[in-house]
This record gives sequence, structure tokens and C-alpha cells, in this order.
Amino acid sequence: MNIFSISTPRPSADQQLLSDARDWLLLLTSGRATAADAKALRQWCGQSPQHAAAFEQAKALWHGLLPAAERLEQQARPRTLARRAFLGGALAASAALFMVRFTVPGGFAGLTADFSTEVGEQRRVDLAEGVSLELNTQTRISRRDLGAGEQGIELLEGEVEVFSQGVQPLKVQAGEGWLSARQARFNLRNTEQQVCVTCIEGSLQVEVAGRSIRLDSGRQLTYDVRSVGEPVVVDPRAVIAWREQVLVFDNATLNTVISEINRYRPGMLVLLNAELGKRKVQARFNLNQLAGVALLIRDAYGAKCTELPGGVVLLS
Repeated sequence: MNIFSISTPRPSADQQLLSDARDWLLLLTSGRATAADAKALRQWCGQSPQHAAAFEQAKALWHGLLPAAERLEQQARPRTLARRAFLGGALAASAALFMVRFTVPGGFAGLTADFSTEVGEQRRVDLAEGVSLELNTQTRISRRDLGAGEQGIELLEGEVEVFSQGVQPLKVQAGEGWLSARQARFNLRNTEQQVCVTCIEGSLQVEVAGRSIRLDSGRQLTYDVRSVGEPVVVDPRAVIAWREQVLVFDNATLNTVISEINRYRPGMLVLLNAELGKRKVQARFNLNQLAGVALLIRDAYGAKCTELPGGVVLLS
């Protein structure tokens, strides 16, 4: 008996890099990409000139195949739109363009949140007498049953401005910490596994990592699973500028600016130039300007813009 074995030749280093670059493009346009993915892509492209060149080649191939893929998409039935298409073993634009824009904020718990907002959405929730919430974009909040007449909520992901003027103190969980406030107005943010709380008016108490920290008006505290910062003085008006449909950046890195802008617009801006990402920025954007913000960055810093389906813009 003759036994034949068929071996598949290993791809060359260049072929493997191009394959990896195609995978990055599929992720970016799938609607499932996150800010962490964008950061990982920058690091991948920065490993060597060969990595960067492979990504440029994958982008060129994408744009070359896009018209044909769009024609196929127009002919496809709706139920086939979620399938990825490959032409001749090469990358092609796919129905991933029509998938959900991002994973649900707050993970699986976010799927059952009591209050939520989508990309670019803001809404008000009257939680109870004397207690109201102003939810910012991509926010998920759930009620917490604390018993004994106490009111409680958990900020799973996103940002909220809280007004507490109730008889009973409001208790809020965010990450590893608990906040307690009776007569206070404060802004609470839980993004990228970091919590930032800013007292706007009144005072509140933060219990985290075995510490009890009082925050008065104009004070801000940041913490995560690894560390707890010290309260710092901030300008509350800049923190809650989003309530007036404005984003304010004071000496922030361009990486930080782009990460924040991505919370408000469909798709994603991806900055591939690591050095450019370190540039400090003084900026003020109206939320209705964000559709053209990539062009503003291009003009201000000389960045090259490459538009991909699904609202993805690569800046290099």
C-alpha cells in the first residue's frame, strides 16, 4: 500500500506579513475593532519597515478589489451580508462592513443594561426623585439592588453626569470603586478599564482599594485595578464640555484626542504614525464637526489619509 502525504509549503516571511496585514484590515472594517486594537496595529506596523510596507500593500490590494466586491454585495441577499468574501485567495471587501460597529460597551453585562446610549447619542434619565443622569455616548448603566431603601447603579462603561439631591444617598459602582453622594453633581467616566470621577458641585465619597477619599467641588480622582491616584484640581467646565456638544483638549497627545473622538463617531480613526501620536494638542471640537475631523488632522499635521469602508480612516 502506498501512502502519500501532501505537505503545504510554509509561506515566506513576506507572504506571512502580507497575510497578517490583511487580517488587520479585516478586523478594522469588521465593526468589532476597539481602541486597543488600533494601538496594537500601530505597534505591529512599527516593528519594522517590512511590517509597514506589508500593510501599505494590503491597503492597495483592498482598494483595487473594492469596486468588484461592492458589485457583489449589491447582488447578494441580505442574509449573506455577514459573510466575508475572498477573491482568488486575496483580500476583498466584505459584508463585515455592515456588522455591528463596535462590541457592546460593558461586555456581556452591557447587553442587559437598564440604560444605554449608542455611538454619538446622549440622553437624560430621571432615576428617582432628586436623582437624574445625563448619559454620554456609548454608555451602559445598570440598577443595583442594595436594599434598606438605598439607591444604587453601576456604570459598566462610558460616561455619565450625575445629579444627586435625594433624601437617601446615591451609591454608584464603577470598576473596583464605590461612590456615595447625597447632595452633589459629579461626572463619572469608566473607559478602557480606568475610572475617572470629577466633583462638579457639592461633595462625594469614594471607597476604593481599602481607602475612603472625599472629593469636593473641582477635584478629580482616577483609579484602576492596579492603582489609585491622588485627588487633583481640575476645571470642571472642561470635564463636562460634552454636555454642550463640545470636546476640549488641553495639552493632550494626538493619540488621546483620536481615542476620544472615536467614542463619538461611527467607524474609527486609526493613527499609524507613532511619533505623530505623541504630539501635544490644544483643541476644541464641536461634535457636529467630527465627520470631517480626519481632514483637519491631515491639514494640521500633514498626515496621509486612507479611507476604508465602514467609516475607518487610516492616518499615517
